[in-house]
Amino acid sequence: MQTSSVLILTDDSEFARLLSSCWRAERRPPALTVLNGEVGNALHPENYHLIVLGPLTSISASQILATLSPAIVVILCAALDSHEVHQLRTRYPNLLYVPPREEWPQTLVLVAGESLRRAAARQELRQALCRAAQNESEAILGRYMLEMKHTVNNALTSILGNAELLLLEPGQLSGQSIQQLKTVHQMSLRIHEVMQRFSSLASEVREAETASHAETQDADNHVPARF
Repeated sequence: MQTSSVLILTDDSEFARLLSSCWRAERRPPALTVLNGEVGNALHPENYHLIVLGPLTSISASQILATLSPAIVVILCAALDSHEVHQLRTRYPNLLYVPPREEWPQTLVLVAGESLRRAAARQELRQALCRAAQNESEAILGRYMLEMKHTVNNALTSILGNAELLLLEPGQLSGQSIQQLKTVHQMSLRIHEVMQRFSSLASEVREAETASHAETQDADNHVPARF
C-alpha cells in the first residue's frame, strides 16, 4: 500500500512537534512534511493526500483554503469561535475542524486516518470506473468485430479466390504484377488467420463465461438456508 503524504502547515512549532510525535507513534505513520504559513501561495497541494492547518500568524486559514482544490481534504486545528468555523465550513465543504482541546493530537490523528482511508477509497473507485469505461470500449469494439466477422470472411474469400484464379494464368500478367498479386494473396491469408484466431478466442471467452455462470449458480444452490 502506498504511504500517504501529509502536510502540516503552521506557525506554531510546538503544535507541529506534538502532532508529528503523536503520528510517528502510529504503526503505519504517513510521510510528514512541516511548513510554516509564510509559504503562502507557493504551496504544491497536489503533492499531498491531506493538509493539516494549525495555528497561523503570517497568513489566515481562509487565504490558504482559497488556494486549494475542493478535492483535497483539509483538517483545521486552531482556536476559532463557532461562527468562524461555520463560515469556513460553509465556504469550504472539504474542511474538517478539530478543536484544540485536551488530547487534540490523538483526536486529529484519528480523524486524519479515517479521512485518508476515505480518500484512498475514492481514488480506487475513480480508477475502477476508468478501467470499467476502458473495458466497455474494448467490449464494444469486440462486439463489432464479431458482428462483422462474417462480412470480412466473405470479402477475404472473394479476394483469395480471385487472386488464385489470376495466379493460375501467369502468362497474362507481367512479372511485377505477379509478385504484387502474390503479396495480396499472402496478406489475405494472414488476415484470414487473424480472423480465425479471433473466432477461436471469442468461443473460448463464451465457454469461460458459461462455466463461470454455472459455478455461480451451483454455489448459490449449495448455500445453506438461514432461519
